[in-house]
Amino acid sequence: MTREDELISKIEQGDADALNELVTAYYPEILRYCLWHAPNRTLAQDATQETFLKAIRYLNRYVHKGKFRAFLYKIAANTCIDMNRKKCVSDIPLDELSLNYSYEEKGYEEAQADMQLQYLIKTLPDELKELIILRFGQELTIREIAAITNTPLRTVQSRLRCAIKQLKKELGKVEKVEN
Repeated sequence: MTREDELISKIEQGDADALNELVTAYYPEILRYCLWHAPNRTLAQDATQETFLKAIRYLNRYVHKGKFRAFLYKIAANTCIDMNRKKCVSDIPLDELSLNYSYEEKGYEEAQADMQLQYLIKTLPDELKELIILRFGQELTIREIAAITNTPLRTVQSRLRCAIKQLKKELGKVEKVEN
């Protein structure tokens, strides 16, 4: 029996400490996921908190089969979709990301590259974007992604290859513009 199994069992018996431990264990992971979907950290934190509130609210409907992580990611994905429907903040255009500044700050180039990558990921179709975020942003296995998205394993693999190919193509275009 895994630690997650023990915690779920204790939660079903009404143990609030087990619930706190479970939330604490998954909070950073779900926050990181929401950061990929939110325009700023505050909204990502709100989405993360909403995810856990929904998980607690619907825990009585959850049948534990060792897939609580997938359950949380599905809730987080739906929460982020709802949040994005309501958002009024526009995305930053790519040309603003490639401005040349006259100073060098520690980590500046890395942060700029991360922003460009996030912009490129946002240009992907939603189903491909989600796969890239889950695989590389959250470092989930292809099997876990298949469970979260209710998609066959081979389909996840082929879509990931397609998404990576599109990202490489777009990255090549960005590099040509910058040079």
